[in-house]
Formats: sequence, structure tokens, C-alpha cells
Amino acid sequence: MSSNITSKNISFLDEVAATPGGSKIRACIQCGMCSGTCPVANEMEYAPRKIIAMIRADMKDEVLSSNSMWHCVSCYLCYDRCPRGVKPTEIAHALESLAVKYGYRPKGTRNPAMYRSFVNSIKSRGRVHEFGMMLNYYLKTNPLASLKMIPVAFKLLSHKRMPIKPEPAVGTEDLAKITRKFREIRGQS
Repeated sequence: MSSNITSKNISFLDEVAATPGGSKIRACIQCGMCSGTCPVANEMEYAPRKIIAMIRADMKDEVLSSNSMWHCVSCYLCYDRCPRGVKPTEIAHALESLAVKYGYRPKGTRNPAMYRSFVNSIKSRGRVHEFGMMLNYYLKTNPLASLKMIPVAFKLLSHKRMPIKPEPAVGTEDLAKITRKFREIRGQS
């Protein structure tokens, strides 16, 4: 992939900042709190702090071809701990969007287990049910690794950040209709 794919030939930092979810990237002070609190940083090629540094260094190909953003579980621990209010989770989603836009695919497989668990959670409930999604992920990858996550789970549960029972989503049927229509348009029925 070419690094100069953008239509206006703007820097990668500017492009990420202009993508929904990337607007606060310039506020990062590289303290490392995001990477230190990320429960899946060890699954990522580059932890959140490193990704932000790479974006600033205009390393577009390396960032978009990495697996890092595809492993984000949207727990927002990084945001909760960030002293500057940067939302690395939203930056990860912005990078997913840019990766798809430029034709990058996750390494190794088209749909990594984390990404599939995320998508399946949305498809079945209309929104992400974090507890069910992570349970699904660990059952498919490494059930014993989930034992290390028990302290994080207790903290999330105690702060009411991760309900055990999924909350019903309003408009789930509408979401299914939109998804079907989108697939029809793209010829993926």
C-alpha cells in the first residue's frame, strides 16, 4: 500500500484527527497510561501509546497494516485513566475505518477472534455486551487466559461498567434491516 493515498496528501496525523473518533489525538502526552491499562495490549502488535507515536511519525502503512486496532475491546479503561481525555478506543475505531477505506486487512486472518466476537455481539443484541463478548473471545482463543482478567472484570463490575446481563437494545430489528440492505447493495446477500 502506498503512504500517499490521501486525496489532499495531508499528513497521517491530520487524517486520523479528521476521522470520527480521532479528534483528540493531538492531546496525547505519551504518558503510557493507555497501554498500561489495556487488557489486550499483549495481543496487539503495537500498544495504544506506540500506535499514537507511530501516527505522529507518519507511519501510515505500519499502523494500518498492524493488528492493533482490531484487538481493541472497547472497554474504555484507557480513556478512564488518560490524564488528557484522549480516547484511544475511539482512535482504534478511526484506524479500523481508515484501514478498511484503504484496503488493509487484519494479518493472519480476515476476521480475528476479537473482531468476530465484537461483531457477533452487535449482530445478536444490537449493541456490544462486553461480558458476553469477552467470554466468547476467551472461549474461542485461550480459556485459561481469562483467569488473568478476573481482577479487571471485578473492577468493571464494581463500577457498573460491565453488566453481566445484556441490556435490550431499542431498534435491533431496524439495525438488522439496515445491515441486510447494505449487504444487498454491496452484493453480499
